[in-house]
Amino acid sequence: MNKRSRQLPTSGNLFAASEDSASKDAPLSVRMRPQSLEEYIGQEHIVGKGKLLPRAVESDRLSSLVLYGPPGTGKTTLAYCISRTTKAHVERLNAVAANVDDLRRVIASSQNRHATTGRKTILFIDEIHRFNKAQQDVLMPDLEEGHLILIGATVFNPFFSLTGPLLSRSMVFELKPLSPEEIIAILKRAVEDKERGLGQLNVRADQEALVFLAGVCDGDARRALNALEIGCRTTPAGSNGTIHFTSRVAEESIQKKQVVYDRDGDAHYDTASAFIKSMRGSDPDAALYWMAKMIYAGEDPRFIARRICICAAEDVGNADPQALMIASAALQVSEFIGMPEARIPLAQASVYVACAPKSNAAYLGIEKALSDVKSKKAQEAPVHLKDASYRGAKGLGHGKDYKYAHNFAGHYVEQEYMPLDAHYYEPTDQGEERAIKERMASRNGNNSPQK
Repeated sequence: MNKRSRQLPTSGNLFAASEDSASKDAPLSVRMRPQSLEEYIGQEHIVGKGKLLPRAVESDRLSSLVLYGPPGTGKTTLAYCISRTTKAHVERLNAVAANVDDLRRVIASSQNRHATTGRKTILFIDEIHRFNKAQQDVLMPDLEEGHLILIGATVFNPFFSLTGPLLSRSMVFELKPLSPEEIIAILKRAVEDKERGLGQLNVRADQEALVFLAGVCDGDARRALNALEIGCRTTPAGSNGTIHFTSRVAEESIQKKQVVYDRDGDAHYDTASAFIKSMRGSDPDAALYWMAKMIYAGEDPRFIARRICICAAEDVGNADPQALMIASAALQVSEFIGMPEARIPLAQASVYVACAPKSNAAYLGIEKALSDVKSKKAQEAPVHLKDASYRGAKGLGHGKDYKYAHNFAGHYVEQEYMPLDAHYYEPTDQGEERAIKERMASRNGNNSPQK
């Protein structure tokens, strides 16, 4: 028997044994782990009142689960809460260290336990994406029989890393990064808890410091709790015996400088405004600086990408139609790869938009058209432009005398396209729009049929 195999427990609740034996020197994130689903903070789309998972746990009718999401979002904690509620025996493996022999040993114990006591076994496998196909296949027969229930945790999309048969036997739940409000609630609980948290240290945590940690931890509760603990334990108490956890201490604890950037306040909108105006003003250096500030402060990359797309359409327009395509691609790629790599396509797109020739003619055109629609009588489409594809349309005169543009020289023909005598789009001499302007000017008088 190898060393790794000897370390596997043979009975009892592995989570409970692990947590109950945790000393006061265990990390704060471990000590503050919720003891039940009622204490669990976040992931309301999974554990909220009336949701499927709590109902399954309460009725002890749990089936195999795969939990996936970023680090520190509560995957192991959720498995732990389930283990404290269920009547099943619980075992735990880490896919990094476990092999097929370890799996077979747990399975054999599960079979024997179910045969002698009728009790099921929950097997929690952390980092399950590291199991290869053969290791995953080992679980299949026993999951099918029902005496073994799998709870797998992974930071990777299981639809890419796990086999189809395993997924078909499991419910897949995606955990989202915790919101700043949820992180703050977790931190406050840790500060106040005298039994498992920092309550006995007499900590006074500034709200500003907690908000800063919640903003820079990227939805990772473990990271925020670890920073809180190291900050509180390394800060000397004042003359009144109180440890003051300030923004400066928070910065040192998480090794990141605080940037004045409130996601729903003035700093947020001021920075975004400066970013857009720098691209509009053709200053790529300024655009990169303001984007860097937003990224550093933890801004959603999709928010940044949307601003680039808006600027590409509004301020570059047809002077360089490629700008909108690059901005749109940056939006899609940033959603696909996530941060921190998303900063690269976002930077490329913002620099391209900033350096591109500028024209807001299309933007001004739609604004003028909307103003006419709003303030003037709504116009009806000319009869020759109306839909003539349905039965009876021709009897109403729809489509009569319509001139098909492709039948004329240059694929252009003059005819009435709207009743109003108005001009909305006025192309400029900037970039590609100069060619559009020249092409539109050359069409005057070109009405001869194509030979």
